Amino acid sequence: THRVGHGIGMDGHEWPYLVKGNRTPLIAGNVFSDEPGIYVPGEFGVRLEDCMYITDSGAELFTPQSPSLEDPFGNWDH
Repeated sequence: THRVGHGIGMDGHEWPYLVKGNRTPLIAGNVFSDEPGIYVPGEFGVRLEDCMYITDSGAELFTPQSPSLEDPFGNWDH
């Protein structure tokens, strides 16, 4: 099984881990990855990852969100 996400700091994968049962609150200054996945046994698996940080007013993404499944990269400049 995989976690839904994890903290990012000095290591690429660290606390807080976003996993069932972990009640560690996310607080301003935390940086973490949200990476849900789906797995088809014996076939394939896919994980999508967004990295974000927590502010006093909520979460902020480091990267823009995809506008749609049909146009995942949208019209933004690279």
